[in-house]
Amino acid sequence: MPDTAPTTAPNGPTLNDFATFYLYGLTSNPYQQSADFDKFGELYKLVIGAHGGFSIASSFHPYQLVSPTGISVWYAAYAQFYAQPNRVELFGEMTLEKTSFLVAPPASFAEYNVWSDTRLLPAENPVFGRYIPFVLPFLVRKAPDALRWDAEIAAATDDRERLSWYLDAVKEALRFVQPAPALLLGFGEFDEQNPQQLVEKFMSCRAMLEGR
Repeated sequence: MPDTAPTTAPNGPTLNDFATFYLYGLTSNPYQQSADFDKFGELYKLVIGAHGGFSIASSFHPYQLVSPTGISVWYAAYAQFYAQPNRVELFGEMTLEKTSFLVAPPASFAEYNVWSDTRLLPAENPVFGRYIPFVLPFLVRKAPDALRWDAEIAAATDDRERLSWYLDAVKEALRFVQPAPALLLGFGEFDEQNPQQLVEKFMSCRAMLEGR
């Protein structure tokens, strides 16, 4: 399937109908794939909840998320979806039935494309050679309801036990693609115009990691 979006006027949902989210953490091997639809579905429900969209069937180092031509893994997932002749029907399932699908990224995303922000390189910050950043992306149909991650965090403000249970469940559900001792750090939304925000999330943990 192509990893570039169509140049003609869109006939169906556009990229603006989706949002680009991700789990992020630390591991010894950031680039790991799985074709386990059920496991991805379980993780999607835990993190995203009742929103249609796509799990992207790989975890990545941050510097694998955007190709040298500027195509992100989320954009590539949308392009693969758009290439399907039944895309309107699939989008209807996402919207009405909150269905989630699984899409495999093109093999070209195995290559590293270092951004202008190089702080995650071990040569610049050696700690990221021992604790290597990983990202697990989701392309999510936009909707007014809160994502499950946000709803659980908000509901557990004064309930540490509830939050611990939820985070432990997400960590366990993540193990099929990022096995122990991978660490889950959090959840965020990727801004292609400001990718250094993702770098900042890892940099905020640097002092803690250097003290381990």
